[in-house]
Amino acid sequence: MSSTPLYIICSSRPQVGKTLIARLLSEFLLLKHGAVVPFDINLKEPSLLDYLPGITETADVIDTYGKMQLMDRVIVNDGTAKVIDLGYHAFDEFFKMCDQIGLMKEAMRRGVAPVILFVADTDRASVRGYQTIQPLIPPNALVVVDNEFVVRGELPPVMSRSRVLRFAALPVFLKTYIDRLNFSFTGYLRQEKDSSTELHQWIRRSYTTFRDLELSMLLQRS
Repeated sequence: MSSTPLYIICSSRPQVGKTLIARLLSEFLLLKHGAVVPFDINLKEPSLLDYLPGITETADVIDTYGKMQLMDRVIVNDGTAKVIDLGYHAFDEFFKMCDQIGLMKEAMRRGVAPVILFVADTDRASVRGYQTIQPLIPPNALVVVDNEFVVRGELPPVMSRSRVLRFAALPVFLKTYIDRLNFSFTGYLRQEKDSSTELHQWIRRSYTTFRDLELSMLLQRS
């Protein structure tokens, strides 16, 4: 791969499954490539650091030093994918910084390919957040995540015109099961011999979704 992917999972709303998507993506990349560096920018618990403590780094965008330190760590073409789990509290400040420093152009200049995964909701705050970042991100690098556990029905029209990744809703008892801090998606696939279980199939579909996204982004850069 000629450029290093940088996945930024974000939302302007809390409780939309953002960290769940970051966990899934991080475990998929670790399984497929053997390495990934996730970054946790969250205030609330539990966060990505709680689920993947062995590989996750923390960061903040509160001040200029924190912002520059984060950028120095993620805009590096070293062949290892980076995943940023961006808490909603830092959403506005992060993308304001991205606009000021020209993140997309600077990343591409350094051989890094950013992909923004915006985890959707149907309320006004989510629509406003999406409209805020839409002009800053090239269309092929902005992806809407439709978490059907949160979005019960149609996406807002402004979001449905973008590329959409859909994740089916799990029953509440399975959602509670995967929310345990010691739960591993890849570990479950390896340990559960019955591939017909609902959770097994859901994880496999989720990994396939990320595989297809990765392949499409690779084709766009070729």
